[in-house]
Amino acid sequence: MTASAPVPPVDRAGLRQRVDSSLARFLARQRAWMTSVDPELGTVADALEAFVLGGGKRLRPAFGYWGYRGAGGADSEEIVSGLAALEFVQASALIHDDLMDRSDTRRGEPSVHRRFAAQHRAANWSGEPDGFGESSAILLGDLCLVWSDELLHDSGIDPTVVGRARPVFDEMRSEVTIGQYLDVLTQATRDTSVDRASKIARYKSAKYTVERPLLFGAALADAPAALRAVYSAYGLPLGEAFQLRDDVLGVFGDPGQTGKPAGDDLREGKRTFLVAAALEATSPAGRELLDTRLGDPGLDQAGIEVLREIITSSGALDRTERRIATLTDSALAALVGADLEPEAREVLADLAIVATRRKD
Repeated sequence: MTASAPVPPVDRAGLRQRVDSSLARFLARQRAWMTSVDPELGTVADALEAFVLGGGKRLRPAFGYWGYRGAGGADSEEIVSGLAALEFVQASALIHDDLMDRSDTRRGEPSVHRRFAAQHRAANWSGEPDGFGESSAILLGDLCLVWSDELLHDSGIDPTVVGRARPVFDEMRSEVTIGQYLDVLTQATRDTSVDRASKIARYKSAKYTVERPLLFGAALADAPAALRAVYSAYGLPLGEAFQLRDDVLGVFGDPGQTGKPAGDDLREGKRTFLVAAALEATSPAGRELLDTRLGDPGLDQAGIEVLREIITSSGALDRTERRIATLTDSALAALVGADLEPEAREVLADLAIVATRRKD
């Protein structure tokens, strides 16, 4: 963090606590409504409260907020509530992503589909527990996407202002969805090109993590075209660097910090930039091992270590780290000389470091 930022950048302006409070109020209203429909829906409320309030970096609302403030927007609880809607887009994406990847955990807790499968088993209900869990996760993920709309429109922001920002919000949600599909498609087709991996990183994560939240905040503040261009020049490379860090953590991360089993991306067969770079640079024997073992759900710790060694010895890990540094430098350079509020410039610079050097 910069010397002017004695607190983490997501906590500046009390933002994390304010976002959490907005989410908690909204979820409490939704619980009251759902349980009035049927008491059994209390388990849905429990699951979504645990998922949405039980962790998360709150980076997307932070980028949106400082994009708004950087354009001269005045702080208000209504704006914070509207930006909190980004967390429901994130929740939807993660719930569906965990299901598609058959992930057992998220932030150290059972993923949503595993949670509902366990509920089915414990109650000894009829039918197949895993199928019940999968169906529940699809529906809860969809519900979060619906709620992202509802929270935005109920935030108290002037409807004219919401209408001005709405195209950015809609495009962001479309981009993350097609990015998810490209990720699934690439695992099926086994496309191993670096270009393909970069495109998936851009659409699945980069744009909706940084660039679109910034542009959403900019639209709420009615920012000029020149500043919107600065935000894209900062947000696109930084978002890609964020995803590349995620890819490194998915292979080399500490489960105690990531909340997911070690090497999970290797078991899931993720065709990331890191893996694509290894396949491009390793020996024929290394390529054969990667091709054979990547995507094996039964991959044990010994197998993970073998694949990690191939990735490291091929130079792919170093290449990925260099790309993260280059992209981060490019993002920070876009802020230099930009016509935005000084505090926002400082926080955005700090957010770039947090996003790319994280351990979780």
